[in-house]
Amino acid sequence: MGKGKQFKFEENATFAHVVQPPFEQVMSDAFPLKGSWNRDFFRRDAPLILELGCGKGEYTTGLAQLRPGCNYIGVDIKGARIWRGARTAKELGLANVGFLRTHVDHLLKVFGPGEVNGIWLTFSDPQLGKDRKKLTSPLFLERYRQVLAPGGVIHLKTDSPELYHYTLDRVAQYGLPLYEHSADVYGELVPRLAPADQAMLNIRTFYESMWLGEGKKIHYCRFGIHPLLGAG
Repeated sequence: MGKGKQFKFEENATFAHVVQPPFEQVMSDAFPLKGSWNRDFFRRDAPLILELGCGKGEYTTGLAQLRPGCNYIGVDIKGARIWRGARTAKELGLANVGFLRTHVDHLLKVFGPGEVNGIWLTFSDPQLGKDRKKLTSPLFLERYRQVLAPGGVIHLKTDSPELYHYTLDRVAQYGLPLYEHSADVYGELVPRLAPADQAMLNIRTFYESMWLGEGKKIHYCRFGIHPLLGAG
């Protein structure tokens, strides 16, 4: 392991806003914050929003700055990536941000039923040729259904036309409410949104800026959830 990674892992362990549960604890359903993130971690009652596969936490921290009335948790398995977001949150003094180091597959073991109010999927791996692993597959949609409170929404922002259209197909397949969608966020969608919604979509990660520089279009959709049949 390089010295840079080792330093990040060691500093993560000192951050009160970074939670790194042992694998055994998660898998044995003994994770103490499940169902009580607002009460025991944030110590306030506020809408709880997740960014799954948060990487360096650019969206997690960006949203937290825009909407201080919400609590945000970035979830990722890569500790070196989480470190950057956690460091940014500390430097900015963001009290409404936390990071959870675990695999997104373990969502139901670390969040309780109806505990979450919104989910962001920002530039997730499109898992080309591996539909079951896509973060908008029926398998994951069913997990989201269980943790989302009534009225909860899912946001997908991606540079992958394949993942974008796959997601729209699943939304149509299950008759899910589709609130917004565009194959060209900045050219088509953002100009007609209210300023607060523009600000959320104008958050740009390092890689997004790079892809935009290459002329790629960014796709987005926002949809709701309800009980699904035949998911799995």
